[in-house]
Amino acid sequence: MQASTHAIPHPHVHEAHHEEAGFWSKYVFSTDHKIIGIQYGFTALCFLFFGFCLMLMMRWQIAHPGVPVPLVGPLLERLLGNTMAAKGIVSPDLYNSFGAMHGTIMVFLAIVPLAFAAFGNYLVPLQIGAPDMAFPRVNMASYQFYVLGGVIMFFSFFIPGGAAQAGWTSYPPLAEVIPTDGQTFWLIGMVMLISSSLLGAVNFIATVIQLRAPGMTWMRLPFFVWAQFVTAFLLLLAFPPLEAAGVLQLMDNVAGTSFFLPTGLAVAGAKMANISGGGSPLLWQHLFWFLAHPEVYVLILPAMGIVAEIIANNTRKPLWGYKSLVYAILTIGFLSFIVWAHHMYLTGMGTKIATFFQTTTMIISIPSVIILTCMFISLWGGSIRFNTPMLFVMAFLPMFGIGGLTGLPLGFSYSDLHLHDTYYVIAHFHYIVAPGTIFAIFAGIYFWFPKATGRMMSEFWGQVHFWASLIFMNLIFQPMFAQGMAGMLRRMADGGANYSTAKVPDAIGGLSPHMMELHTYILWAAVGLALAQIPFIINFFWSINNGKPAGSDNPWHSTTLEWQTPTPPPHGNFAKAPQVYRGPYEYSVPGHASDFTPQNQPD
Repeated sequence: MQASTHAIPHPHVHEAHHEEAGFWSKYVFSTDHKIIGIQYGFTALCFLFFGFCLMLMMRWQIAHPGVPVPLVGPLLERLLGNTMAAKGIVSPDLYNSFGAMHGTIMVFLAIVPLAFAAFGNYLVPLQIGAPDMAFPRVNMASYQFYVLGGVIMFFSFFIPGGAAQAGWTSYPPLAEVIPTDGQTFWLIGMVMLISSSLLGAVNFIATVIQLRAPGMTWMRLPFFVWAQFVTAFLLLLAFPPLEAAGVLQLMDNVAGTSFFLPTGLAVAGAKMANISGGGSPLLWQHLFWFLAHPEVYVLILPAMGIVAEIIANNTRKPLWGYKSLVYAILTIGFLSFIVWAHHMYLTGMGTKIATFFQTTTMIISIPSVIILTCMFISLWGGSIRFNTPMLFVMAFLPMFGIGGLTGLPLGFSYSDLHLHDTYYVIAHFHYIVAPGTIFAIFAGIYFWFPKATGRMMSEFWGQVHFWASLIFMNLIFQPMFAQGMAGMLRRMADGGANYSTAKVPDAIGGLSPHMMELHTYILWAAVGLALAQIPFIINFFWSINNGKPAGSDNPWHSTTLEWQTPTPPPHGNFAKAPQVYRGPYEYSVPGHASDFTPQNQPD
């Protein structure tokens, strides 16, 4: 791995005299990796906001079944019609649509595009000393496929019958018998999004292999680049099976095939006469989860890369165990492909197969623990700067730890039998993604904002945003662990009211009034979390033009190459092609004049 790089020289570095691009070619149809990264970031933040709004309406319906949604209820009825939102009430069908689209939007349109595409596009070429991505036009096409998929998903809400209602997993036969075209739109949108990810993955892999600056050997890469590199391989290898499955399910919906419809299928007691049968619903589950479990690491690995960069910079010391981090992330990439069936223990798999997947699931936790341990040890003895990016990173570590530890019972078949499809699963997954990945994304935005704009975001309002978000995140998801262990199932529009002791006093195992009351507390915690984002939104847009000037190209006194460019980086990124002389985290080196030594500074 220490062999010298084969990266080619970069003759197309920034030149002072080049034709100024027009607005459309510069900001809409751009091939510049930095503009594309910003496009991904802005679009994904919009989808993140939209997905969050869907969640707020779902939480209102769960806490107050049959009560019109305040403020937006009349608008819902006007946009979606009397069938889905009569009198501003979220109907069970609309609740199912919101649930399916919330999961789809948050994973495929918001968090993955933010963590992988936005940060990766902007930073990877800068951190490896490249003038751009390897295939700039492919990069542009990747974003265009992403936008097209998002638009198709969004407009599916307004077709007759509404958007997809079969959950973000789209399990057949349910997904194929719901009488709406929303599922067809969902499948077409997914094909577009998967195509976008595949184009991006190929581009990232080629860029990291071919365009590293002279001297940038593999073990001199910043850990963020390693995270993006492994993530790209996960997308490249895991998404094609789901794209094929999506096309097959689309054929079931529009062409009368039966790839996932079994013989003798009956709906509402009536046998379906218009299908040939012979398909397997379990085949879809295998193809879906073969992607969806690596997708969990697609969500978290870029976040780990962001966290590593900020920890090294704000502790003013090298990352502890850099090589261990690299080998751990490579191990995660390999093992993530042989754990998918732990999502399928309830499908009747045999004990031998279940034992195999239980074993691999426990093994994959080991490299995750190694990464978390290295990050915790990196804090020891550091001169820690508790700025806003570092606060989000410090919160990420225990929050991700909670998410990981609570996943262990789901990896064992005997405990998963009781916890499967309960609120426990929701809490576990959201601790990984919400105070996990999303906190890392916020940290990255605050950290690299001055490089993109030349201005700093407000530190005071950043800390208000952090503390409020941390409190409300935990108030939302902590109670769900208790609800799940009490037996509360997910995907119920009334929040389980029909299974409560208040509704059926003599029900064995009925949900207690206390568990039902937690829905109301969670609702208002979610409202509090929404309000907590207002300082961030105002801070973000106000700081673009009015924030405190960064003062230099390297306001954080960082060592990696993106901070050695002009601010914001120009066309071609570097005034002259950089030469790399050292590793990425040479902080507080004894005998050096300053407490940081950039990678491109000669000995």
